[in-house]
Amino acid sequence: MSLLQAVLAPFAYDFMVKAVLVSALVGLVCAVLSCYITLKGWSLMGDAISHSVVPGVAVSYILGIPFAIGAFIFGFGATIAIGYIKSKTRIKEDAVIGVVFTGFFALGIVIISKTPSTVDITHILFGNVLGMLPSDIVQTVIISLITLLGVFILRKDLLLYCFDQNHARSIGLNTDFLYYALFSLLALTVVASQITVGIILVIAMLITPGSFAYLLTDRFDHMMMLAIACGVFSSVAGTYISYLIDASTGGTIVVLQALIFVAAMILAPKRGLLAVRRLRHESKQEMI
Repeated sequence: MSLLQAVLAPFAYDFMVKAVLVSALVGLVCAVLSCYITLKGWSLMGDAISHSVVPGVAVSYILGIPFAIGAFIFGFGATIAIGYIKSKTRIKEDAVIGVVFTGFFALGIVIISKTPSTVDITHILFGNVLGMLPSDIVQTVIISLITLLGVFILRKDLLLYCFDQNHARSIGLNTDFLYYALFSLLALTVVASQITVGIILVIAMLITPGSFAYLLTDRFDHMMMLAIACGVFSSVAGTYISYLIDASTGGTIVVLQALIFVAAMILAPKRGLLAVRRLRHESKQEMI
């Protein structure tokens, strides 16, 4: 067997082809949202929603309905709860997020622990893209396309809202609507990513691509392209590598993204650690 045949051998299996394609789609969706989250500084928001969908998954299993329905309802419910508590109390946003997402997550664990189920909780928490059912693939594709369409329609308003909320309000944009719209898109992304990397690891896919791209460019369009390249490449390569080494697919994808981020953090031409060190050295030389 030639080297090329050995490399392509896993793609002889239908489940592997489907896993790679779905992972690439999820990587694309997460990367797109990652840019807006990074610009807005909403890392904790993604974490909150990812944990908050757990009781929705559990309730969906009990009722015999698609997991995506329950997950989105509870994810959006957490959004409403965070916004309401934040506006009605003096508690700071980070504390509100912590209270809401831990409460929802704990509720989900309680429901799962009290419900006889054949569903492995590790698949919910860490994903199982290599064992997807046809219905899982259909749900993921539909939700991903809806999310991408929503981002495309609102892209300019969301960009202005994330960059400068006060300016967006001053020119007449409905910032409350954009707040909940972005939250809804985040919830949909978490639901779409659930099967691929699971609820726990999706937060990394919602942060790392945008953070990686932010180190390399100041232009949002370039940032978006770089984030998508990072998200899709790591998802495809991570799925492939996880098959070869028989490891967790979600974990492999996230580790690969982390390595890409570390490389950018060190080697980025303007903001990388080596570049900053070089500039400091040059400044010292000029002073001398």
